[in-house]
Amino acid sequence: MTDLNGKRILLTGGTSGIGSAKLTALAAAGARVVTCGRHQASLEEAMAAAPGDVSVVAADLAGEKGVDAVFAAVDDTLGGIDMLVACAALGADPIVDMDDTNWRYVLDTNLAAFLGCAKHSIERMEVAGGGHLLFVGSISTEIKAVGESVYAATKAGVQAFAETLRKEVAGRNIKVSVIQPGSVDTAMQQCSTEEKRAAVAVGEMLDPAEIAEAIFFVLTRSAACDIVNLRIEPLLQKTA
Repeated sequence: MTDLNGKRILLTGGTSGIGSAKLTALAAAGARVVTCGRHQASLEEAMAAAPGDVSVVAADLAGEKGVDAVFAAVDDTLGGIDMLVACAALGADPIVDMDDTNWRYVLDTNLAAFLGCAKHSIERMEVAGGGHLLFVGSISTEIKAVGESVYAATKAGVQAFAETLRKEVAGRNIKVSVIQPGSVDTAMQQCSTEEKRAAVAVGEMLDPAEIAEAIFFVLTRSAACDIVNLRIEPLLQKTA
């Protein structure tokens, strides 16, 4: 199996929800992690809570300058990258309820940023002799629930990109995987903390640690094993 101890990992969106749980798991496994987010205070809190080698950089991945800033930090801090775990994403309203600036910003964050981070990572992984790209997608691409038109479009784009990219970079010793979570107790859920806890308790929502564990599983398979898609849902996943 692949040992994460000493691996150089960029984790995007490591300050809340799935990203926060993953940051803790990666750091505990001995990985050297750079994580990014839009808010410096949240990043510092995440770094303080992580039990290992973690560095943070405040950047907005929706823009090219933000992606460049993150990879400058990766180069300076890690001297390269072995794994990309792309988690940063925003929720969205139905397209008819969003102005053009807002839905375009969601597309830039949830899709264009994934492409930009992948390109920068591949360039560095080729120098290192290989690597692993892991994207956090969503089952929204499958269930197409009312109200998720914009969000589902971005995650469907990530899914298609990842599955096609995998064929393009396999010969370069770079693996590509997608995790497709169902409903998870994160800030994206439009309900109270108490309601989310209750949903987790009855199997209608997953704790973020469940997704972090799935990501850990994917990253630690042997060099010859590539988990292409892993769909993980609560027992009573809602589909509408």
